[in-house]
Amino acid sequence: MTRILAGSLPEAGGYDADIVILSLGRAAETVEAIRSALAQTGLTRHVIVFDQGSDSTTLAQLATVIEGRGDALLATMGENLGVAAGRNRAAALGHGRIILALDNDATFADETVALRALDLMAGEPALAVLGFRIMNADGSNDDQASWGYPDALRPQAGGRFPAATFVGAGHAIRRSAWDGLGGYDAALFFTWEEFDFALRAIDAGWQILHAGDLAVHHKLATAGRVTWAETRWFLFVRNRLYIARKWQTPFPALLLRAAAYGLKSVHIGLATQGFAGIGAGLRLPLPSPPRPLHVAARDYLRISDHVWRGGPFARLRREVWAALPSSRRKSARNSAVTKSP
Repeated sequence: MTRILAGSLPEAGGYDADIVILSLGRAAETVEAIRSALAQTGLTRHVIVFDQGSDSTTLAQLATVIEGRGDALLATMGENLGVAAGRNRAAALGHGRIILALDNDATFADETVALRALDLMAGEPALAVLGFRIMNADGSNDDQASWGYPDALRPQAGGRFPAATFVGAGHAIRRSAWDGLGGYDAALFFTWEEFDFALRAIDAGWQILHAGDLAVHHKLATAGRVTWAETRWFLFVRNRLYIARKWQTPFPALLLRAAAYGLKSVHIGLATQGFAGIGAGLRLPLPSPPRPLHVAARDYLRISDHVWRGGPFARLRREVWAALPSSRRKSARNSAVTKSP
C-alpha cells in the first residue's frame, strides 16, 4: 500500500503538471531537487516525491520540506520497486496534463523550465515526450555520462532535434500519451525504460523531441547509484535484448546483437554480468506477443537515429569497443551508454 507521509494528494480538477521525483537515500540532494521543483513558476503543478526505501532519518528530512503543503506530497511503499515501476506509482498519484520527471540528484536549470515545457507541448500536439538537456552540476557543460543519443548529435545538445529516446534525469511526458501507452514496462526495473516507452510512443504515431533549451543540472551523486561493476551492465544487456524481442527482431539480428554484447562484456571486463544478461534477456517473458514496428515507426527511427550512427564498422568501433563511462579504460565519448535502436 502507498502511504502518504507528508503533504497532500492533488485535488480533483485539471492542472498543468506533476513533477515526479523518486527518492532513495541522498537526503541533501533530494531536498535540493524538491526545492527546485517547488520553485517552478507560471503554471499550476503538484510535486510528487515517491520514496523507495530510505531510512527514517532521510524520510524525516524530506517530510520537513513538504509538511503542510497543498502543492506537494511525500509517499512511500517502503521498498525499491525500480525506476520504471516507481515512476509508474508516482505518476498515478497525480493527474496533471504533463508529467515532468527529475532525478533526485538533479535540479532544474531555472524556474521556468516546467512552464516552457508545458507551452512547447501545447503548441505541438503530436509530441509525447520532451527530453531535456542534461548538464553537469554547475551547468557549465553537458553531463557526458548522461548522453542518450548518437555521438554525431552531441554538437546539437543545446538545440532541438527529433529523437528515438530520451534521458530519464530530466524530461516531460504528455499525460494522455502516458495513459494511452500504460506508462513504463515495470519488468525493466532500471535502464532502457525510457527507450522502451519511446518505441511504443513512436509506433503509436507520437513524436519525441530533444529540447536542449530546457535543461537540468545533474550532480551524478555516487550514493545509492547502481554501478557498472555491480548489476548495471547485467540490466543494460538483459533489458535491451528483451526490448528487441518485443518488436520481433529477426532471429539473426537478435543473435548478432547478443554476440556484440558478449564481445563487449569481455572487452570491458564484465563477462559474468554480460553473459548472464544475454541469457536473461532471451528468456524474460514478454508482456504480449511480439510484433514488428510499423513502417512509419521504422522510417522515423531511421531519420532520427540510424542515419546519425554511421555504418557497421563505425558502430563496431563506437558502440562495441568503447569503454564504459566508469571503466578503467578511457573513452572520450562514453558511447557505451547511448541508446541504440
